[in-house]
Amino acid sequence: MGQMEEYEELIAAARCEIEVDLLLLGGSVANLISGEVRRSDVAVHKGRIVGFECSSASQIISLEDQILAPGFIDGHVHIESSMVTVPEYARAVVPQGTTTVIADPHEIANVWGEEGVRYILQSSRNVPLNVFVMLPSCVPATDMETAGAALGPDALVGLFEEEGVIGLAEVMNCPGVIFRDPQIMKKIQLAGGRLKDGHAPGLSGPDLSAYICAGIRSDHECTTLAEAEEKLFSGMFIMLREGSAARNLSDLLPLVTLKNSRQFLFVSDDRHPADILREGHIDFMLRKAINEGLDPIVALQISSLNAARYFGLADLGAIAPGYRADIAVLDGLDEPRVTHVFKDGRLVARDGDFLAPMNRPVKAMHKSIHLAALSRRSFEIVAQKGPARTIGIVPGQIITRSLPLFPLIREGKVVSDTDQDILKLAVVERHRATGNVGLGLVQGFRLVRGALATSVAHDSHNIVVVGTGDEEMLAAVSAVTEMDGGLVAVEDGEVLASLPLPVAGLLSESHMQEVAEGIAECIDAAHKLGCTLEDPFMTLSFLSLPVIPELKLTDRGLVDVRVFRFVPLFLEES
Repeated sequence: MGQMEEYEELIAAARCEIEVDLLLLGGSVANLISGEVRRSDVAVHKGRIVGFECSSASQIISLEDQILAPGFIDGHVHIESSMVTVPEYARAVVPQGTTTVIADPHEIANVWGEEGVRYILQSSRNVPLNVFVMLPSCVPATDMETAGAALGPDALVGLFEEEGVIGLAEVMNCPGVIFRDPQIMKKIQLAGGRLKDGHAPGLSGPDLSAYICAGIRSDHECTTLAEAEEKLFSGMFIMLREGSAARNLSDLLPLVTLKNSRQFLFVSDDRHPADILREGHIDFMLRKAINEGLDPIVALQISSLNAARYFGLADLGAIAPGYRADIAVLDGLDEPRVTHVFKDGRLVARDGDFLAPMNRPVKAMHKSIHLAALSRRSFEIVAQKGPARTIGIVPGQIITRSLPLFPLIREGKVVSDTDQDILKLAVVERHRATGNVGLGLVQGFRLVRGALATSVAHDSHNIVVVGTGDEEMLAAVSAVTEMDGGLVAVEDGEVLASLPLPVAGLLSESHMQEVAEGIAECIDAAHKLGCTLEDPFMTLSFLSLPVIPELKLTDRGLVDVRVFRFVPLFLEES
């Protein structure tokens, strides 16, 4: 059917001249455009809303005493943080009312580059979830680690032409923008009139104005009311984030008023399987905002309409004639729970159950773990005089401290010291078999035996391992390699628990519930090894991120993030 014929049929359906596909009967519409809730039926034809009445419908679904709202939109998400493929992600979040996500495939792009972005796009086809992609702007994130790929301006040219790509994702390189780095400026130029999302924690004053002048219109990194207020005053859209590691919704919500609420949207950024399954997705943010006093209609606008308008998705975000029939049915507005979800006019979820047929997953392209030969000697640290720079974990945070501590030394070598909780840490390059092994020390895990390792290690996703002995660390890295990526806990060289993530070393093709159970088993095994951190694998995954202060470790060495340079392990070497 051509576009003209489609319009003509929709017009006929709207005028009650023909039978419509679906009538949603007896509910009340949360009209986010007029700002009211009104008792109204909804007629749907060819996946579109055609009006609020009809003469005949081939299917009628009664929704008496329920609220019809537009499907929710996540304005910024790294799907890879859920550790499942796009179809399995949809299986989990669609029953919670999410029908659209704006994805930044930054994580998989650091492993597979252009192929990784295309894998996400291809995996999104024929899935009952709209997946729009913002192209990663900073791959690799820094030159202080070895990534699996690089997305330079030339690579972005072709990707911008792909169906589903709508803009440039979070521009993390704020200095590159402010000081006009040629590479980042070229990427911004290539984006042209497409949206450019921001990532500017703490940026203020003239530097903030300069950053915005590059055409960057949003930020999801606000952590304080004052920061969000300045960025709002400067014209930015404020993304209210409630992820797993970063939860900022409660702190920023007091800034939202009836006069400015159009400038806010909900985002999850990084939300892990257990949190999605236990708490929810955008529906969780909706409930939390309402519980903290936000008007329910305003909260619903932030859940869908605002994001649709910011991203230029003209036929999403409202229940009105001509809009796509992406609808989340709620049991009320005081503590809204999703009862039904319609995607393009089809019932795809009811009472938490996913009902849609699922297409076969896109086959993962190739193995992603490529290591040079390792031995226990790969983890040896030759002792030097004086204290050593030790990464100090801050529980519940991804920032760390740089602690000058005296490690345990035996026969001229540094060894893990469980009494002082000073353990050896290593980052093993896994993309190009370079043989790079960054070595350091960490305090805060409280392991008394065994080792933990993961190939989920932001941002370049090398293998990061912490352990009480070199043999244990070698066994853990070997186990991750044999799985072609994943999480593992070992004791006496034997695997206690593991979660295979064979897609780029980041994703499983299993259901999210199975992945959540696998993570829980790994965490439980870590606790049995003495670890006291709530989620040691999440903590481990951020110890290699050299853009978050104070001290981090990459495959190329120890990084003092405060001065953004490599530093020796022992202070006296300085």
